[in-house]
Amino acid sequence: MARRSAPPHSGPAYYSGAPMRTRGAIPDPNESALSQFMREEVWAPEKLPGNISILTGFVVFIGGIAAIRSFGELLIPA
Repeated sequence: MARRSAPPHSGPAYYSGAPMRTRGAIPDPNESALSQFMREEVWAPEKLPGNISILTGFVVFIGGIAAIRSFGELLIPA
């Protein structure tokens, strides 16, 4: 039977090959932990498409709840 796994030491298949920045290196010593998190995880260009996808799902979920709470009685047959 053929071997289906990746070659040894090839790394995970989902790794994009983008260089990783060293954690803990703060460019601005006056930057707070929250602003560092926002800069590295929320506004980073390589993570923006995933963050927009999460935001879209959240908005659709909340919109569905609001629609059912507003117009839910129309779903019940009279």
